[in-house]
Amino acid sequence: MVSPLAAFVKQRRKLLQLSQPDLAAKAGVGLRFVRELEQGKATLRLDKVNLVLRLFGHEMAPAPLDRTRLLDPQP
Repeated sequence: MVSPLAAFVKQRRKLLQLSQPDLAAKAGVGLRFVRELEQGKATLRLDKVNLVLRLFGHEMAPAPLDRTRLLDPQP
């Protein structure tokens, strides 16, 4: 299953009639990164994801994490 982010990027790229190499060049990232992003790779650098998303007028931010719950042994 493709991630929502991967589907979003691919859909927007196609809507703008950009090839993967075109998108990579415009965003300032490598072609391999664009391919991995569109394939839904689980570990990607957020700064590079945002370089791509900014072309579409969007941005991602890390979600806050309550670390106290990670240390709590209760289910």
